[in-house]
Amino acid sequence: MEIKFETYVVLISFITSFFAVFLSNGIIIGVPAIANDFAMNNVIQNWVPTIFFLVVAVFTVPAGQISGKFGVKKSLLAGVIVFLIGSIGACLSFSTESFLIFRIMQGVGVAFLNVSAMAMVVHAVSPKSRGKALGFTVTGVYLATSLSPVICGFLVHNLGWRSMFYFVIPFLILCIIIMVLKIPQEWKTYQNDRIDKTGSILYGIGILLFIYGFTTLITINGKILTAAGIILLIIFGAYELRQKSPVFNMNLFKNRKFTSSNIAALCSYLAIMVVTTILNYHFQYVRGWDAQMSGSILIITPIIMAIMAPNSGRLSDKIHPQKLAAIGIGIAAVALAILTFLTGNTPLYMVILAMILQGIGMGLFSSPNMNAIMSSVPPKYAPTASASQATMRTIGQTMSLGLLTLVFAWVMGNLTMTPQYADMILRASQTICLICTVACVLAVFASLVGIHSKDEFNTKRE
Repeated sequence: MEIKFETYVVLISFITSFFAVFLSNGIIIGVPAIANDFAMNNVIQNWVPTIFFLVVAVFTVPAGQISGKFGVKKSLLAGVIVFLIGSIGACLSFSTESFLIFRIMQGVGVAFLNVSAMAMVVHAVSPKSRGKALGFTVTGVYLATSLSPVICGFLVHNLGWRSMFYFVIPFLILCIIIMVLKIPQEWKTYQNDRIDKTGSILYGIGILLFIYGFTTLITINGKILTAAGIILLIIFGAYELRQKSPVFNMNLFKNRKFTSSNIAALCSYLAIMVVTTILNYHFQYVRGWDAQMSGSILIITPIIMAIMAPNSGRLSDKIHPQKLAAIGIGIAAVALAILTFLTGNTPLYMVILAMILQGIGMGLFSSPNMNAIMSSVPPKYAPTASASQATMRTIGQTMSLGLLTLVFAWVMGNLTMTPQYADMILRASQTICLICTVACVLAVFASLVGIHSKDEFNTKRE
């Protein structure tokens, strides 16, 4: 039986989304082993996941314009190839510096991968099935989130941390082969536009200063860098409004549904990304579990997300997506509120309850919120909308991990994380969960603002 073209597109989006998340999430399980191998302190240790998301955030906006100009499929293929090279390099790393360099390369590849995969789905799939297709893409994200702790925990425990990177290589090669053989079409929406180099530089430096400064906010230099980053981002926004071919079309933010959904996405990822790391630290440093045992428990939340994502995506084709998003992120807020009281004596069933609620909440939020972002603009702006949602996700994730670094540095200084400092780890974790609960509440209000907007969702296919 001949497989439909749309099916191949969704399959490619699913595979690339899965492996973009697999290492970025699974590496959290391997961080203690990596830190031990390279003798990292707690600050450098937290930068192992953070530097990846920082690079993704820097390159995502330029990736949107580049993919629209030179072709969505070409950009996706290039992103997978760069990601593959970075993964091979990480396997062969011999020092902290070399490992972080290849993590940077992985981040560049994933930036293009994230933008292009989502834009390809919007172009290839009919609007009436868009939410369902995006739901399957999100399912790839959540399956990776659910399976990576278990798989990476097994690999790290039995074969060492380098085996995590070896594991993804054949799948990335398979993905390249499928794209070359089964996706002959190309989509270009900005082919007549010039590349906005100045805008890309302003954005890249601005977001770099802001995020790096945020992670060191307790120092004078951190405050200066954060302020400088914010100023540059404001300049970037003003500059883009005057350009005929901006790297990011700021006029899209005039649409309140687009704006509110992006703000909700930013707040949600800021709140949720750090939870896996906190629970992993809790299980390994406070409860004394090994990586394999920790990964087995951490599967609970993402597997629930993976089950709910396609269903909530399909539901968002029929029900206002921002209504579903508001309910979902509200449930996630309850989960974080429970974790705010996490101690060494907290019963395991309470931790699991919070993980279940988080899974239900984010599973109900993510697909509808993504559908709201992608459907609130004309299809020709799909690369920009995709870049926007990917940027909000990566900035939120990077700020979340930056918050982790910031709070742990404030509580622990430069101490190495070990079970003997369990009380400090718990105190830092409680503080972070409290901040993240507030972020979830803000995401609820953002979604509610979008519901009452008079702007319409775009249901036409170009």
